[in-house]
Amino acid sequence: MGTTRVVLADDHAVVRAGLRSALTSVSECEVVGEASNGPQLLAVLAQHQPDLLVVDVAMPDFDPIATIRHIHTTYPAMKILVVSAYDDQSYVIGLLAAGVHGYHLKDQPLSDLQLAVQRIIAGGNWISGPLLSRLIQATPQLTHSPQTALTRRQRELLRLIVQGYDNRRMAQEMGLSVKTVENHLTALYRAINVSSRLEAYQFALQHPELIAETGFEVVQHREPPTTSTVPLTVLVIDDNERYRVQLKRMIAKACIDARLYDAEDCHQAVRLLQQITPDLIFIDLILNDGDGIQCLRRIKALQPGSRVVLISAYPDREFRRLGLESGALAFLDKKDLDAAAVRQVVEDAIQRKHKAL
Repeated sequence: MGTTRVVLADDHAVVRAGLRSALTSVSECEVVGEASNGPQLLAVLAQHQPDLLVVDVAMPDFDPIATIRHIHTTYPAMKILVVSAYDDQSYVIGLLAAGVHGYHLKDQPLSDLQLAVQRIIAGGNWISGPLLSRLIQATPQLTHSPQTALTRRQRELLRLIVQGYDNRRMAQEMGLSVKTVENHLTALYRAINVSSRLEAYQFALQHPELIAETGFEVVQHREPPTTSTVPLTVLVIDDNERYRVQLKRMIAKACIDARLYDAEDCHQAVRLLQQITPDLIFIDLILNDGDGIQCLRRIKALQPGSRVVLISAYPDREFRRLGLESGALAFLDKKDLDAAAVRQVVEDAIQRKHKAL
C-alpha cells in the first residue's frame, strides 16, 4: 500500500500536535499540511490535494455542513474524518450526509483514532462506539419485517452495510458498478421499508438472521439440501477477510445447514453477540482492535457457555496456556486447520447440541 497523504485541521495547535503524533504510529500516513481555520484549510487542500483530511469542523470561519459538502464535491476521492467534541445527533447525521467518511469523538482513546484512520484508508467508514449507540437509540425503532423475502444480493448488501462499506467498496466487493450498487440499495431500502443507510444498519442489528450466510449459500449450492442436520450458528472472528471466507467455506461443507456470521474485530463481534447466541465461535489470536484472548474473555463474560476455538498462524505455548485458562475449547494452528479438523470440531458441536435438544 502506498503512502496516504494527510492534512490536519484544528484551531488548537496542541490538538494538531496530538493528532500528528497519533498518526505517526500509522505507518502508511504522512502529514503534508495543517490548517487552523476555514480559508487556510481550503488553501492547504488546493496546494497538497491530500488523500485524507482529518478535521475538527468547529474552527473559525468554517461553516461545517456547507464547507464539507463543498470539499467533498471538489475532492471526491479524498477521505474525510471528522474529529470533534460534539456528539449532537442532527449535527453528526448532517455531516455524514454531506460526505464525511468517519466521525471520531475527541474523548475516545488515541488507539481508536488510529483504527479509524486505518479503516477509512482501507475504504470503510467509522463512527465512535458511544456515538453510534446514541444514534441508534435516537433513531425510531424499526420493528417491521421486510415486505418480501430478501434476495441473496440484498442480504449481501445488508452485510456490507453492517461492515461499514461505502458504495465504491461495495461495488469492488460485488464486481458491480457503483451505479448498479446504488440501484440495488434503493431496492433494498424499499424491501425493508427504510429510507437511509443508518436505518438499514439498525434494521440489520434487529434482524441478525438476515445477515447470516447459510451453509448452502457459502458452498454455492443452487438449492438447499434435502437432508437436514442439527443446524449450527457459527461466528468467525478474524481480521483477514480472505481467511474468514475460507474458514466459513470449510464450516459450510461440514454442516450444510449452518448459519454463518463473521466479524473482523471484537467490537463487531460483541455487537452481534447482543443479538445472536452462537453454538461455536472461532477467534483469531491477532485482531485489529486487540488480541483474541481479550476478545475471548469479553465473549465469555457476555455468554459464559459459549464454545470458543482460538486459532493462530503463530502458535505459542504461553498463548495456548492463557487461551485454555480463559475458557477456550481448543487452541489450533491455522496450518493444521484443514477441512478434516474443522469437520471434527463442527461435528462435536452438532453432537453436543443434539444431546441438548
